[in-house]
Amino acid sequence: MALRIKLPGGTVKVKTYRELRTRERDRRVPVLKIGSVYFIWWSDRQKPDNNQRPG
Repeated sequence: MALRIKLPGGTVKVKTYRELRTRERDRRVPVLKIGSVYFIWWSDRQKPDNNQRPG
């Protein structure tokens, strides 16, 4: 289960490798790996994934 931390301007998500989305694995968003944990920054200005449906 991913940990989400809402911050002004976006969200920091903390995940393991198996929880990463394709966009995160391809490093199309900022990703920092520390040990076996990944820290991902999702900006509020970023476009959603193509396979993600609104709502």
